[in-house]
Amino acid sequence: MNIPLKQIGGCGSNGSCGDGEGSVQVQTDALSDLGIAKVFAVYGKGGIGKSTTSSNLSVAFSKLGKRVLQIGCDPKHDSTFTLTKRLIPTVIDVLESVHFHPEELRIEDFVFEGFNGVMCVEAGGPPAGTGCGGYVVGQTVKLLKEHHLLEDTDVVIFDVLGDVVCGGFAAPLQYADRALIVTANDFDSIFAMNRIVAAIAAKAKNYNVRLGGVIANRSAGVDQIDKFNAKVGLTTMARFPDLDAIRLSRLKKATLFEMEATPEIEAVQAEYLRLAAALWAGTDPLAPSSMKDRDIFDLLGFD
Repeated sequence: MNIPLKQIGGCGSNGSCGDGEGSVQVQTDALSDLGIAKVFAVYGKGGIGKSTTSSNLSVAFSKLGKRVLQIGCDPKHDSTFTLTKRLIPTVIDVLESVHFHPEELRIEDFVFEGFNGVMCVEAGGPPAGTGCGGYVVGQTVKLLKEHHLLEDTDVVIFDVLGDVVCGGFAAPLQYADRALIVTANDFDSIFAMNRIVAAIAAKAKNYNVRLGGVIANRSAGVDQIDKFNAKVGLTTMARFPDLDAIRLSRLKKATLFEMEATPEIEAVQAEYLRLAAALWAGTDPLAPSSMKDRDIFDLLGFD
């Protein structure tokens, strides 16, 4: 697949418009339609718990009887670690092994079954300082479609690298129905969330993606999140406390649905199941307006 970086500010001769004036983005081909599956892209500041959130949400969907595919979109390739109990080979790894001749690959070379039947893929990434993450995402989706995996999938979850300043890392938004933002109740997480809001608004001009809502993670309180949400037009869909048991689950290579049942764990499991059910039922699209950097500083304290 040829996915060149190109200037796409304004509208081209074919009538298609770019993501905004001066935008330099990764262009995908006509494979952006993932068929019948409901597609979610999970974003948030680096280290905020996106992979933990994505994996447990995948299991929650599977517990509801849905056929789930989780796609890790981070060169660190550990999105599906708790589902498969290991670091699985990435799409880039296996493509390199066949000298980038995708027709030589079998589906079992890059798709692995995880806990409770969740299917797992790690896109991987190009070597540091070379290539484009959007190309990797596009190649991954192309392989999945060519092997007809998406025809047997109800839910696709993209777990995406933290910062969206690069068009490559925003590429999953071109496939998603809803974007979800994971955040904590602190300035840095909310600052990153504001940038993600802007990225989603840019992609929503030409793609079907819309913001679904916010997932509050590792937070005893949500006062700062609530203040930001009220200002820009967001809503919090789920809230997960800062529990040591959640941290331990990753160390044990396990999802929260495999941990020893305690009242705390059962409450978190129930919240994931509630979130999955709400997402499956459908959420109203949100159209928040991102803030200027200086305005966030003024909003969240520093009196």
